Amino acid sequence: MRLSKILLTLGVLMAWSVQAIGQGNGINPANSRKSANAAKSGASPLGSSEGPIATVAGQPIYEQDLMPALGSRLLQLRNQEYQMKTKALDDVIREKVTDAEAKKQGLSTDKLLEQAVDSKVGEPTEAEVKAYYLAVKNQVNQSFDEIKPQIVKNLKTLKVQEARQEYKDSLRAKNQVVVLLKPPRVQVGYDSARVRGNPQAPVTIVEFSDFQCPYCKQAEATLKDLVAKYNGQVKFAYRDFPLAIHAQAETAAEGSRCAEEQGKYWELHDAMFDDQSKLDQAGLVQRAGTLGLDEKSFQSCLASGKYKAQVQQDVQAGTAAGLSGTPAFFINGVFLNGAQPEAEFEKIINTELAALGKR
Repeated sequence: MRLSKILLTLGVLMAWSVQAIGQGNGINPANSRKSANAAKSGASPLGSSEGPIATVAGQPIYEQDLMPALGSRLLQLRNQEYQMKTKALDDVIREKVTDAEAKKQGLSTDKLLEQAVDSKVGEPTEAEVKAYYLAVKNQVNQSFDEIKPQIVKNLKTLKVQEARQEYKDSLRAKNQVVVLLKPPRVQVGYDSARVRGNPQAPVTIVEFSDFQCPYCKQAEATLKDLVAKYNGQVKFAYRDFPLAIHAQAETAAEGSRCAEEQGKYWELHDAMFDDQSKLDQAGLVQRAGTLGLDEKSFQSCLASGKYKAQVQQDVQAGTAAGLSGTPAFFINGVFLNGAQPEAEFEKIINTELAALGKR
């Protein structure tokens, strides 16, 4: 067992309080845009009901009308609820498979765990004990010799608990376990002209992104890898969600639509993420020429603002879905927040493919 793992988790068992610092998820500050028309933007609102929830002077108010103000918080709450249920379900499954194994062997559950796990867990090493003491000595008023018995006891307890969980997980792997708990989903639309990969792929990743967002740039390589790795099974659709804190993001979004007119959408899309500087009109026109677009037509398109409304439709769709920052992803409707590692995408993708009977 790795010592670092012990040092990170033993605090739960000790009476000493060690404050943990949360790991950021790479989300930019909230988008200040709030649209009263968000319910019309192509996303299925969270918690929507058929009937009105209030009337004012005879005019109905529906749950979807609350989405511009509550969408992001509701989305977070629904996902937190799912994570809590998933953790609780995992615990129940571990207990069920352990009880079944104990019954199979004609033992009580406690006796099974004592024989199969506890008896095989060794005592903490002197290095582990000293390392933990050094990590917490500034928070206790006892010498190493005074506190050592308590550290040894708690390190052993932690080792036993972790070994028991590993054993229970191994039992789960040997049993037929079907999890029917489903994550919350938000169905969002996308533009078929801005799709990478097989249009008929069973798994769709819809990203709401910002061309000036550094975390969105970080996610680009992950998305390309996923489309290539799951060849024909995953497609990626891009939607604009320019943040108010990025002065050139909306201009860049409009420029991408102008490039689409000349069949160079993805070329400019990639170029802007490769180099996020000079996303103003002059910089975009220069890039367009480098990519082989007709500069005069591109400049005219960009100056006209003809795609401003379409960009705002994407913003409204993201707001209606509960978003407030970028990048944000919906994988067949399952929300994934921020520039996550590739493995986090794969968990959802593999679950979706398994549910569809695909490899």
